[in-house]
Amino acid sequence: MAVLLDHVIVPSRDKHAAAKQLADLLDVPSAESLGEFVAVFVNESLTLDFATRERFESHHLCFRVSDAEFDAIFGRITAAGIRYRSRPHGEDDFTINTRLGGKNLYWQDADGHLWEILTVSYARRDSPFVTATSQASTHTPGR
Repeated sequence: MAVLLDHVIVPSRDKHAAAKQLADLLDVPSAESLGEFVAVFVNESLTLDFATRERFESHHLCFRVSDAEFDAIFGRITAAGIRYRSRPHGEDDFTINTRLGGKNLYWQDADGHLWEILTVSYARRDSPFVTATSQASTHTPGR
């Protein structure tokens, strides 16, 4: 079985509003309440569980999407009047970054979390998983 990330708890001052905003931007389903969490079902294996907390550190979460998904999400970001930028830090420059031949952008939510969408992963370009898959090599766990 492949190792998959199942869920991440996302702390928020208003779990309902934060979950609704992200689900609307990504155009994915959400559940109003699952116990103490409001769930956003990002895909068939990943759920973001928003939880109300008084104090927390902000997080950075990034979603790799297709070009068509990027354009649709970008349209919803601009329609909602959300400020965005081409870099993780700095001023909102309302620019899409096109480095590495793809597109990416960042936006910060009301809780200070930094969200990112991208079409080409700069973090996984030289991953041992990508390299192993592309070379059709095998890997023995523990070696």
